Amino acid sequence: MTIEEAAAGPAGPKVLRLLYFVGAGFICTVGINKWREIERKSILEQQQQEKKMKSDFLPRSSTNSVQKAIK
Repeated sequence: MTIEEAAAGPAGPKVLRLLYFVGAGFICTVGINKWREIERKSILEQQQQEKKMKSDFLPRSSTNSVQKAIK
């Protein structure tokens, strides 16, 4: 055993700190992915609402007349 190993202490606390670090990284990764999922759903809902509002403003008769003219 060298002087550096004796001063550093047993390996147990080092392994425990490593596990804490890995666990914290895992929790952060899960949190980031959840946030991205929430943001993606929010954007999709906004796009669907905009599409619905655009379709509500279009007169129904004009779309039918265009379809009849094409036939």
